[in-house]
Amino acid sequence: MEIIINNECFNKAISEVSKAVSLKTPFPILTGIKIIAEKHCLTLIGSNSDIVIEKVIPLMINDVKVLEVYKTGSIVISAKYLSEIAKKLPSDIHLKVDEKQLVTIQSDEIIMTLNGFNPKEYPSLPQVDEATCTKISSIELMEIINQTVFAVSKSESRPVLTGVNMSFKENQISCAATNSHRLALRELAIETNVNGSFIVPSTSLNELTKLIKNETGEIHIYITDSYIVFKSKTISLFSRLIEGNYPNISGLLPKGSKTVITLDTTQLLKGIDRACLFANEWRNNNVNLEIKDGKKIRIFSNSSELGKIEETQNIKMISGEIELSISLDGSFLMDALKVIKEEEIRLSFGGSMRPVLIEPVDNSSYLHLISPVRSY
Repeated sequence: MEIIINNECFNKAISEVSKAVSLKTPFPILTGIKIIAEKHCLTLIGSNSDIVIEKVIPLMINDVKVLEVYKTGSIVISAKYLSEIAKKLPSDIHLKVDEKQLVTIQSDEIIMTLNGFNPKEYPSLPQVDEATCTKISSIELMEIINQTVFAVSKSESRPVLTGVNMSFKENQISCAATNSHRLALRELAIETNVNGSFIVPSTSLNELTKLIKNETGEIHIYITDSYIVFKSKTISLFSRLIEGNYPNISGLLPKGSKTVITLDTTQLLKGIDRACLFANEWRNNNVNLEIKDGKKIRIFSNSSELGKIEETQNIKMISGEIELSISLDGSFLMDALKVIKEEEIRLSFGGSMRPVLIEPVDNSSYLHLISPVRSY
């Protein structure tokens, strides 16, 4: 195997696939990056068994030659040392591998050698079935992930709740996440012939959004027995699915409301942000909401050490009962408001000890549910 590759391009690819490499694995070969040189491209693969990232570098990028392949072949090189070496090289990298897996790396007047691993010992990638392909724009995929993934549980006591439940049915994809105290649900109409629900680790989805943030085309989603695969033109992420049954969230959604109000999204977010400054000493970042006359909502919190803060905001619309008092986790409420793009927000209350339903006005594809907290 022998190639010459643009330094910047190579470093970026190493950085991306290294996110999947674990240095603490009991399998030494998984501490490495697999590099495959083919006639028209170079492929880098990093894996820790639960997640695999594959990056493809073509010969040309934006009509500029970034890669020359003189001899095809493959090798596995320590991710730690390859990354550190590549960062410190001044120009294009000439990489050569002999039949004994000895790697020679040259850049300008610098020459070094590294011992590689036998590429045949590297685990094979999960096989995908083209019939299970669902296509979605990268922008829409990032949006539905960002609007739900933050609501997953941080506790490993119930592993299924640490992931996002992705459901495919009747030309629709939905993402749901809950930690038992809040729920985020986002639906999107797309063409799909896949039916079923799959629990995807939140860590995999957070990594995916970083990898595709500059992508503008379509992402292809594939499902295998134990993996979900996201593929763009140049990068792919394979994630092991979480086993288990996700809770039935339809039963959590309230059937009716005592009070429904409409507020300005940005103003409410700023108000909750201010109130949270004084809510830190409470275990649940308690922020209190109060309505007395149906015209304004009072937002307040207090701290025995710092003091208290309160403000009022205009209610744009109200229906039902005009008096209400409830305490919510301010951080949870801020998380929900931050990912809503619409100018106006609708809050539906079932009472002081019932969950609050948060929805963008004029958009029924997204909702958030937050359980109240005790104010003592």
